[in-house]
Amino acid sequence: MSLLKKLAGETVIYGVSNVVGRLVNFLLIPFYTRVLVETSDYGVVNVMYGYVGLLLVIMTYRMETGFFRFGAKKEDRQKVFSTSMLSLLVSTPIFVALLLIFSQDIANFINYPDTPRYVVWFALIIGMDALTRVPMAKLRLDSRPIRFLIVQLTNIFVNVGANIFFIAICPWLLENGHDWVNAIYDPERLVDYVFISNLIASSVMFLMLLPEFLKIKFEFDKELFKNIFRYVLPLIPVGIAAIINETFDKPLLEWLLPGTQEENQAKVGIYAANYKLAALMTIITQGFNYAAEPFFFRNKERKDTQLLYGKVGQSFAIIGCVAFLGIMMYLDVALKILGENYTQEGSEIIPIILMANLFLGLYYNFAIWYKLSDKTIMGLYIAVIGASITLIVNFSLIPVIGYMASAWATLACYVVMAVLAYLLGQKYYPISYPIPRMALYIIIALALYGLSVQMEIQLGADSVWKWVVNSLILLTFLALIYYMEKDQLIRDIFKKEIA
Repeated sequence: MSLLKKLAGETVIYGVSNVVGRLVNFLLIPFYTRVLVETSDYGVVNVMYGYVGLLLVIMTYRMETGFFRFGAKKEDRQKVFSTSMLSLLVSTPIFVALLLIFSQDIANFINYPDTPRYVVWFALIIGMDALTRVPMAKLRLDSRPIRFLIVQLTNIFVNVGANIFFIAICPWLLENGHDWVNAIYDPERLVDYVFISNLIASSVMFLMLLPEFLKIKFEFDKELFKNIFRYVLPLIPVGIAAIINETFDKPLLEWLLPGTQEENQAKVGIYAANYKLAALMTIITQGFNYAAEPFFFRNKERKDTQLLYGKVGQSFAIIGCVAFLGIMMYLDVALKILGENYTQEGSEIIPIILMANLFLGLYYNFAIWYKLSDKTIMGLYIAVIGASITLIVNFSLIPVIGYMASAWATLACYVVMAVLAYLLGQKYYPISYPIPRMALYIIIALALYGLSVQMEIQLGADSVWKWVVNSLILLTFLALIYYMEKDQLIRDIFKKEIA
């Protein structure tokens, strides 16, 4: 079987878990935006998850990436797995205990002094998630995508089910005289139930992975751990920088917008709801990343890696451009799922975030070289530059142009990171990416989007002809891709020479 075809197949399977997860989160948006009528409540949810991302990177200290690197050879995998897990089994309870002990102090620091229970919920969630990272990584490295999919989907649906139970069913039961619900439900704490649902789902996921935990051998290899830790140490700030780039814009908006805390939280809620409408590009990017990282490590000894990895990058660029145009051509349909409180503003960030996520996917492609060549310190430099751009733009412009600053900061950050990763990669680990053709697709996609905007101005936002024109624009782009690639990339996916 063609390796590109196999990667595509695994991307689809891993993508299903991401697709379903992102789709469910996407479908939860109208649920939250209608139940959490106050946009500030939805803002609180997103601000708290911004903090959680940072803590999770610190608590896992990138052990899953170290596992990919040192467990790539099957004969070493069990020893690497056991050493990595024993390390996490010691450190995670310590981290969780510290969060619980200092929950009030932490709540005071992040300006939520009346709700230290939020810190408690997330201490427990992060603890569960930290302990499941390496077992989930092992499923990926062992090429067990179906098992991975089952665990992920169970986690997703338990989370959704718990949300529906607490936020929709419990109020209904209470209204219909079922007083026993008072024992588990308080209508004044709707935001809590978003977090409690996550905790329940994380606990179920932990239990499902117990068979993997039982495979741990209580043999801790100190030298191996030192080698792993030296490898992942530069990746910890890389992970922190990535979280700053991806999710920390919500806390920054709460801090830096010029209104009161509640007004700022309302703006964060609007920003976050529209941000999530760019979910399809995130699905593609994350689905690719889940499948590609172990794929790259498994095949790094091949003689044709330069050609193979270059074609992977080209494939992503094509799919990302199609996703960008597909979403923007029918954006009005997606916007209808949000409540009125969330659609009066904010949609102008969507094309910016979509393009930012496309460049994030390109960065994942271009940056694999520093992991394959053990030059993880280079990843640190790139990530710090990216995070610096994010922070500088946000701090400088949020007080001036509001959440548009966060959108432009995201795009600027990922464009610079992708360019730096490519240029440095060509020096230290050259891969033959067809950059001119990849750039051409991005330029054409942006030009066609610009044409769509102009046609909407001419035809009117409510014109039926707008949809006809947008459909023709998308079909034109697909036809162009087929014409340009029919003799190369599409055929290569099924050729045994790239096998």
